[in-house]
Formats: sequence, structure tokens, C-alpha cells
Amino acid sequence: MPIIQRFLACAIYINARDHNPPHFHIRMSDGREAFVEIDSLEVHSGSVSRREIKEALEWAAMHKALLMEKFREYNP
Repeated sequence: MPIIQRFLACAIYINARDHNPPHFHIRMSDGREAFVEIDSLEVHSGSVSRREIKEALEWAAMHKALLMEKFREYNP
């Protein structure tokens, strides 16, 4: 599970051989996770509030092209 970006309280990563829709995961330092669709940045599942992952979602909004590129690279 390659880490794409680290933050103080969490990290963004993309699994290889994962399912559609294109998405990424945010893992908190305490092990909780969120599943986020790249196009809409909608949080589909997880036990993390949007407030807790605000910094990661703001970064993702500015780097959607990179996230999509990495998703396609790891999930051909």
C-alpha cells in the first residue's frame, strides 16, 4: 500500500489491485480509516469525521490528477 502523502495525524495511500471507483484511503495515526472517491472527494465509508481529515481532503482537492494517475498506475 504505497503512501502518497503524509500529514501530522494521517496519511493518504492507494492500494494496488483495488476496486473501482477510483479512490484513496486516509489512515489516521490511531489506525482508523476513510475511503474517499477521487472525483467527488466524497467520504464513502470509514470511522473518521470530515473535520479530522480536513487537511488531507484539501490537499487531495489540489492533487486530484496525481491521485488519479497513481490509482491507474497501481490498478491497471
